[in-house]
Amino acid sequence: MQKAARVAAVVATNMLHRYKKLTAFIFLAGTGIQLTAGVLPEDRADALYHSYDGGGVEVTGPSILIRKGDKKRFSVSGNYYADSISSASIDVITQGSPYTEQRTQKSIAVDYLHADTIFSLGHTNSDESDYLSDTTNFSISQSLFGDLTTVTMGFSRGRDDVLKNDASGFKRNVDRNQYQISLSQILTKNLIMLVNYENVTEEGFLNNPYRSVRYDNGSGGTGTQPEKYPGTRTSNAIATRFKYYLPYRAAVGAGYRFFTDDWEIDAHTFELDYRHPLKKHWDFDLSYRFYTQSDAEFYSDFFPFRNPQTFFGRDKELSEFTNHSIGLGVSYEFLENGWNFISKAKASFKYNHFWYEYDNYRDLTQGGTVGEEPLYEFEADVIQLFISVWY
Repeated sequence: MQKAARVAAVVATNMLHRYKKLTAFIFLAGTGIQLTAGVLPEDRADALYHSYDGGGVEVTGPSILIRKGDKKRFSVSGNYYADSISSASIDVITQGSPYTEQRTQKSIAVDYLHADTIFSLGHTNSDESDYLSDTTNFSISQSLFGDLTTVTMGFSRGRDDVLKNDASGFKRNVDRNQYQISLSQILTKNLIMLVNYENVTEEGFLNNPYRSVRYDNGSGGTGTQPEKYPGTRTSNAIATRFKYYLPYRAAVGAGYRFFTDDWEIDAHTFELDYRHPLKKHWDFDLSYRFYTQSDAEFYSDFFPFRNPQTFFGRDKELSEFTNHSIGLGVSYEFLENGWNFISKAKASFKYNHFWYEYDNYRDLTQGGTVGEEPLYEFEADVIQLFISVWY
C-alpha cells in the first residue's frame, strides 16, 4: 500500500530540476560562481517566492539569500531554498497514486578577492524524503586586458544518496563531477559576449527506483518491469550568449546552447529576450525560449518483450520532445535615496508559460490500442515574486 502511494515519487525529479533552473539564476551570486572578476558582489538580501503548475505537478516555496562582505577582500553568502511538491503527473497516475513531499536546500559560499582574481568556494545540501545530495564547488575568475575579458574556471563534486520510501534498506549512490570554463568578453561599448563550456560525469544509480517500463507480454497484453539504466553518463554542453545595449537604455539578448551525452541525447536551446526601461524606476522584460532534444538510445515507450536489451527506460525526459516558452516580467526600483541601513531596493514579478510536446511518449490516460495511444503534451505556468534589498 505504501508503494502504491509512493511509486513514482521521483518521477517528477527531472521536470522539477528543469523548473528549479528557472529560479536558480536569481541566486547565482550565492553559488560561488562569478560572472565577472575584480569586483566582489554587492551586499544584498534577496527573497523569492516561486510557483510551478503544469503536467499535474505543483511546486511552491520560498528562497532566501543573504550576502555580506567587508567590501575589500571577502564576501560570504547563505541561501535557503524550499519546495512543497504535490504531484499527480501522468507517471504517477499510471504507476501509483498522487503524493506530496517537502524538499529543502541550504548553501553557503565564500568569495575572496586578490587583485583582479576572485576565488570562490561553496557547499550545497539538498534534503528530501528519498533523495539526499551534497555538492561542493570551487571556481577562479580572472579579469584580463583592462577588464574587457573575464575568464572563469569552475569545478564541483557532488555525492547523492538515492533512497526508496517503501524499502527502508534501499540506498544507492551517485557521484557527480562538473567542470566548467566561461569567457565573458566586451566586444564593443554596447555589445557583450559570454561563452560557456560544461562537462558533467556521473556514476552510480542513475535511474528512478520507482519507475517501470512496459512491454508486450506475448499474449495480447502488457507487462511491466523496473527500468535499468547505464551506471555512467558523460555530457558536454557549450553555450554562447550576446547582449546588446540600445541607445535608449534598453537591451536585447540572444543565446544558443548545444548539449550532447553518451546516451545519444542531443539537445538545442534558442533564446531571445528584450528589456525596456520606462521612466526611471521601471523595467519590462519579454523573452522567448525554444528547446528540442532527441531520445536516449535505450528509451522506448513500448518494448517488444521483457528484457529486450541491456538497458531500458521509459522516462519522458529521455524521450524525443520539444518545448516553447514565453516570459513576461516587470521590476520596480525604489528607496533610491536609502532608508536606515538600506541603500536601495527592487521588486520584480516574472511569469513564464511553457508548452511541452512529446514525439514518442504516449498518454496512457487517454486509452486506445496499446502502443498507439495519443502522444502526450501539457502546458505549465511558472510565477516568480522577487524582492532585493541592498545595504
